[in-house]
Amino acid sequence: MNARISVCIPAYNRPEQLRSLLDSIVSQKSSDYDIVICEDDSPCRIQIHNVVKSYQAEYPELIQYHENKFNLGYDGNIRELFTKATGEYCMFMGNDDLLAEGALEAVAAALNRYRHIGVIMRSYATFDKAPRNIIQIHRYFESERYFPAGPDTVATFFRRMVVLSGLVIHRNCALKYCKPIFEGTLLYQLYLTANVLLDMDGIFVPDVLALYRLGASPDFGKSLAEREKFTPGKQTPESSVSFVRGFLEIARHVDKIRCVKIYKRVLYDMGNYAYPILAIQARQQPFAKFLRYIYNLEKIGFWRSVSFQAYFLCLLALGPNRMDKLIGWIKKRFGYTPMIGKVFRGINRLGN
Repeated sequence: MNARISVCIPAYNRPEQLRSLLDSIVSQKSSDYDIVICEDDSPCRIQIHNVVKSYQAEYPELIQYHENKFNLGYDGNIRELFTKATGEYCMFMGNDDLLAEGALEAVAAALNRYRHIGVIMRSYATFDKAPRNIIQIHRYFESERYFPAGPDTVATFFRRMVVLSGLVIHRNCALKYCKPIFEGTLLYQLYLTANVLLDMDGIFVPDVLALYRLGASPDFGKSLAEREKFTPGKQTPESSVSFVRGFLEIARHVDKIRCVKIYKRVLYDMGNYAYPILAIQARQQPFAKFLRYIYNLEKIGFWRSVSFQAYFLCLLALGPNRMDKLIGWIKKRFGYTPMIGKVFRGINRLGN
């Protein structure tokens, strides 16, 4: 019997992109799902309401739509979606991304192969402007993997849960940990994922479950908790440092509260895969400001990471465009993201 899935959408502005997302969901062949939308008091509330209303007319009882009384921010709205959803699992989607064809079927099939699953680590693809223009596929392992509950699994999943779209979490287990904590980090899903994976198992699904839209201006920084950390429409060096600091604060908190040794492993893993955040700033900032950004990250703890230093030097020598092409070629050749350092790879139960 399939577990019911609530596809959860934290909505803020972008009504036209929401329409495309809903199209990608209702076109799925699976029938055992519903859609939950929490609109977070955005300037486009009326337009979003009208978009949802048109789909509710065509698909009665499929969509739950809620309007927050005031702006909760990204993290608060994620928490709100857990409380409003009714499915056994919540599958989250960014409001401007797309659900990949066959995604719900792939999730249901994976859940039927295992028991006691708390989190699904997904593969996703990035696209530019149109979903046919796939830029890169992010696939962390070459095949399906099973991860037993515990700190090893948390350390592997932690960094790989930053992108929200396609993330699947057991709702009742997550609700045990839902509380107003780490507001304004934009990383509330990491706090929940880590706690759930200390109680329940995880799986990695190699199928692409979500299509992540490139080029959209970040819409964070408008809630009270986000204002001092993020600037709407911009990816500043200061916001990037704040983002990384929040990432590590969550790891440190889970390490301490749950008495598990994950912090140093999470820091090490982040350093090994820090290229994307460095490349963004290398493209946008003048040299002196980029050096200051690197210095601030090193103060957080990345001075220990050989990979972090290597990325920095390669960006200086080759530039972000050449580095992007090189890394893209490596991923394409492997078919998945190569492992750097000691990463718990889970168990291949399917023998493929």
